[in-house]
Amino acid sequence: MAWHREIILLPEAESDVNQAYWWYEDKSVGLGEEFLRCIEAGFARISENPHHYPVRFDAFRRILLRRFPYVVYFEDTVTTVTIYYVFHGSLNPEKLKQRLKPTDRLT
Repeated sequence: MAWHREIILLPEAESDVNQAYWWYEDKSVGLGEEFLRCIEAGFARISENPHHYPVRFDAFRRILLRRFPYVVYFEDTVTTVTIYYVFHGSLNPEKLKQRLKPTDRLT
């Protein structure tokens, strides 16, 4: 049986998910739900094996979502995975620097 880490979704990341959900749901009823299923599947994969995903920004790892153009940035400990940013791939990468500051990290 695989051991899973607890997912901690920071308020900013939760807001990212909510905004994307409503944007997709506004475009097509049910598409927001599909987005949430993809997010949940991504979180499950991260929880099971966070070191499978590459470090891409400072010490933050990332996972690309399937079907949707989003990247999830996270850090992990022995028992938890902290989600910092659910980032739309078309946004300016400078936004990553604003959100993923070393002083904001939970270490």
